[in-house]
Amino acid sequence: MEDFTTNTGQNQPPLSGQTPKQPGGQSLGIAALITAIVTFVIAVIPCVGIIAMIPGIIAIVLASIGLSQASRNGSPRGVLVAGLIIGVVATLISFSQIFVAGKIGDKFNKEWGGNIENVINDVQKNVLDELEDANVSIKINADGDSVEIKASAGKQNRHQELEELEKANTGIDDSLDKKK
Repeated sequence: MEDFTTNTGQNQPPLSGQTPKQPGGQSLGIAALITAIVTFVIAVIPCVGIIAMIPGIIAIVLASIGLSQASRNGSPRGVLVAGLIIGVVATLISFSQIFVAGKIGDKFNKEWGGNIENVINDVQKNVLDELEDANVSIKINADGDSVEIKASAGKQNRHQELEELEKANTGIDDSLDKKK
């Protein structure tokens, strides 16, 4: 049998109605570790990693508060230190992406030197030219009846109409360059 006179009660389950006490800072340590791992995963994704600074700072703060609580109570600090280290590394990786993006932007500007604006303007002009020559045809069939609508915004059709109007001799001089 066990001698209860020397037992300090450390291994006994809590009395009914009491919740078991968790060592100080451990719940913050778990939260900091999970946040730090998520931060690390986000931080290593190119171009998206910049936003990982926010959860990285949160992980560092959680781990720091947990460490201060654990030092007061003499609680284990392994999870807290792991969360702090991973959070700091992930935040540094995320922060470094700002400089990488800046270097890429500088190299882009040096090599192409603003020619991208000319390329965009050329593409825009080509698209607008294509739209000017567009033809639209709508056909509706219902109960044996059929309706078809055709519309053309093409330059060629407008040029032909202008040519026909110019060829037609109306006999009236309506030009603005009349000599008096």
